[in-house]
Amino acid sequence: MILEHAVLPVVVGREDAFEAAFAQAQGLISQMPGFIDLTLSRSIETPNQYLLLVRWESVEDHDPGFRGSAEYQSWRDLLHGFYDPFPVVEHFRPVMGAPEGR
Repeated sequence: MILEHAVLPVVVGREDAFEAAFAQAQGLISQMPGFIDLTLSRSIETPNQYLLLVRWESVEDHDPGFRGSAEYQSWRDLLHGFYDPFPVVEHFRPVMGAPEGR
Protein backbone atom coordinates (compact mmCIF):
# COMPACT_ATOMS: atom_id res chain seq x y z
CA MET A 1 0.00 0.00 0.00
CA ILE A 2 1.22 3.51 -0.79
CA LEU A 3 -0.10 6.93 0.13
CA GLU A 4 -0.37 9.67 -2.46
CA HIS A 5 -0.02 13.14 -0.90
CA ALA A 6 -0.94 16.42 -2.61
CA VAL A 7 -1.43 19.88 -1.16
CA LEU A 8 -3.98 21.57 -3.42
CA PRO A 9 -3.75 25.39 -3.54
CA VAL A 10 -7.18 26.46 -4.80
CA VAL A 11 -7.66 29.96 -6.21
CA VAL A 12 -9.15 32.16 -3.46
CA GLY A 13 -12.91 32.51 -3.84
CA ARG A 14 -13.31 29.27 -5.80
CA GLU A 15 -13.35 26.90 -2.82
CA ASP A 16 -17.08 26.06 -2.99
CA ALA A 17 -16.91 25.35 -6.73
CA PHE A 18 -13.79 23.22 -6.17
CA GLU A 19 -15.51 21.14 -3.50
CA ALA A 20 -18.52 20.58 -5.79
CA ALA A 21 -16.24 19.55 -8.67
CA PHE A 22 -14.24 17.27 -6.39
CA ALA A 23 -17.44 15.49 -5.33
CA GLN A 24 -17.92 14.60 -9.02
CA ALA A 25 -14.27 13.71 -9.54
CA GLN A 26 -14.24 11.36 -6.56
CA GLY A 27 -16.51 8.98 -8.46
CA LEU A 28 -13.94 8.76 -11.26
CA ILE A 29 -10.95 7.84 -9.11
CA SER A 30 -12.81 5.50 -6.77
CA GLN A 31 -13.53 3.04 -9.60
CA MET A 32 -9.88 2.69 -10.64
CA PRO A 33 -7.96 -0.57 -10.18
CA GLY A 34 -5.76 -0.40 -7.09
CA PHE A 35 -7.67 2.49 -5.49
CA ILE A 36 -8.26 1.92 -1.77
CA ASP A 37 -9.68 5.19 -0.42
CA LEU A 38 -9.10 8.91 -0.14
CA THR A 39 -9.56 11.87 2.16
CA LEU A 40 -9.80 15.53 1.22
CA SER A 41 -9.22 17.97 4.09
CA ARG A 42 -9.40 21.77 4.15
CA SER A 43 -6.83 23.85 5.99
CA ILE A 44 -8.07 25.81 8.98
CA GLU A 45 -5.25 28.35 8.80
CA THR A 46 -5.26 28.70 4.98
CA PRO A 47 -8.86 27.99 3.86
CA ASN A 48 -8.05 27.86 0.16
CA GLN A 49 -5.54 25.05 0.72
CA TYR A 50 -6.60 21.39 0.72
CA LEU A 51 -4.79 18.17 1.56
CA LEU A 52 -5.56 15.18 -0.64
CA LEU A 53 -4.48 11.75 0.60
CA VAL A 54 -5.16 8.75 -1.62
CA ARG A 55 -4.28 5.18 -0.70
CA TRP A 56 -3.35 2.92 -3.61
CA GLU A 57 -2.26 -0.71 -3.77
CA SER A 58 0.89 0.40 -5.67
CA VAL A 59 2.51 3.48 -7.21
CA GLU A 60 1.85 1.95 -10.63
CA ASP A 61 -1.91 1.90 -9.91
CA HIS A 62 -1.71 5.68 -9.64
CA ASP A 63 0.89 6.36 -12.31
CA PRO A 64 0.69 5.15 -15.05
CA GLY A 65 -2.64 3.43 -14.09
CA PHE A 66 -4.99 6.27 -13.18
CA ARG A 67 -2.93 9.01 -14.83
CA GLY A 68 -2.91 7.14 -18.12
CA SER A 69 -6.67 6.54 -18.15
CA ALA A 70 -9.65 8.26 -19.75
CA GLU A 71 -10.97 8.81 -16.22
CA TYR A 72 -7.91 10.92 -15.43
CA GLN A 73 -8.64 13.14 -18.43
CA SER A 74 -12.11 13.79 -16.98
CA TRP A 75 -10.56 14.33 -13.50
CA ARG A 76 -8.16 16.85 -15.01
CA ASP A 77 -10.97 18.67 -16.84
CA LEU A 78 -12.96 18.94 -13.59
CA LEU A 79 -10.17 20.00 -11.22
CA HIS A 80 -6.96 21.32 -12.73
CA GLY A 81 -8.38 24.78 -13.48
CA PHE A 82 -8.77 25.45 -9.73
CA TYR A 83 -5.07 25.26 -8.79
CA ASP A 84 -2.57 28.10 -8.55
CA PRO A 85 0.19 27.03 -8.49
CA PHE A 86 -0.17 23.47 -9.70
CA PRO A 87 0.23 20.97 -6.81
CA VAL A 88 3.19 18.70 -6.25
CA VAL A 89 2.23 15.04 -5.82
CA GLU A 90 4.40 12.62 -3.82
CA HIS A 91 4.04 8.96 -2.86
CA PHE A 92 4.80 7.55 0.59
CA ARG A 93 5.28 4.02 1.88
CA PRO A 94 4.17 3.31 5.47
CA VAL A 95 6.93 2.91 8.04
CA MET A 96 4.85 2.78 11.23
CA GLY A 97 1.12 2.75 11.89
CA ALA A 98 -1.00 4.37 14.56
CA PRO A 99 -1.47 2.33 17.74
CA GLU A 100 -4.64 0.25 17.91
CA GLY A 101 -7.75 2.12 19.06
CA ARG A 102 -6.76 5.52 17.69
